[in-house]
Amino acid sequence: MKELVIVRGGGDIASGIIWTLRNAGFHVLVLEQPYPSAIRLTVSFCNAVYEGSCRIEGLACIAARKEEEAFRLLSEDGLAVLTDPAGECLRHFLPDKNWQYSGFRLTALVDAILAKYNTGTHMGMAPFVAALGPGFTPGEDCHAAVETMRGHDLGRILYDRCPQENTGVPGMIAGHAADRVIHAPADGRIRHVREIGDIAEAGEIIAQIERADAAEEPVPVRAPFKGLIRGLIHEGYPVQKGLKIADIDPRESELKNCFTISDKARCIGGAVLTAVMKHVSEGKV
Repeated sequence: MKELVIVRGGGDIASGIIWTLRNAGFHVLVLEQPYPSAIRLTVSFCNAVYEGSCRIEGLACIAARKEEEAFRLLSEDGLAVLTDPAGECLRHFLPDKNWQYSGFRLTALVDAILAKYNTGTHMGMAPFVAALGPGFTPGEDCHAAVETMRGHDLGRILYDRCPQENTGVPGMIAGHAADRVIHAPADGRIRHVREIGDIAEAGEIIAQIERADAAEEPVPVRAPFKGLIRGLIHEGYPVQKGLKIADIDPRESELKNCFTISDKARCIGGAVLTAVMKHVSEGKV
């Protein structure tokens, strides 16, 4: 019987978890939206939804069209992403079935959506449910939560208290914090002018927002300062004004960071693996 962990969300932080769990020997099924809104696509397994497959630090992931295909891919490769935001596939894994289905035993579910609120995860979804960041209460909607706020407690596994509230301010990098994250200046569909990994000059147009009314001029998206484009939402995504759509890194020499899992994602991935293994070692699976 293969041990399975289901991860809700396939963004860059979730992908650090997915990579860690798979390399530790777990089979991992990623549940995503039809149009993921991740911006760090080069290090996000959700990019397989758009591209059909992707590879991050040597680990390949293929997108499945149906549940049956997802479990076939899991049997063959140990990792797959399925468009299933509501988690409908979980109906196959029930306590009275010993959490087993199609040769897999569900060990844990991880909510790594990072929506800053609970989108429907509850403790009845799996034998062990872990959740990331604000919006969760251990003992009520998850068995354990993991702190995602940078600082001394980053990656701390919480069993008796909630993660810190969202401050809305990104972590500081080389003197830049809130200004390194770019939000959509208007509603419409995004069209890339530059790509992840490019160096953009201050004020340079890196993308445009095409309006629904073709008669309206596209709205430019400009780099706030000179830096490396580390994240950019997928081409053609239907953005709403205020949505996070890009990330600029002032460290121009850090090109490799665009294509490797971040320190934060690795830390949180290790924490989730520890929490899952603690659950397994206690004989609760």
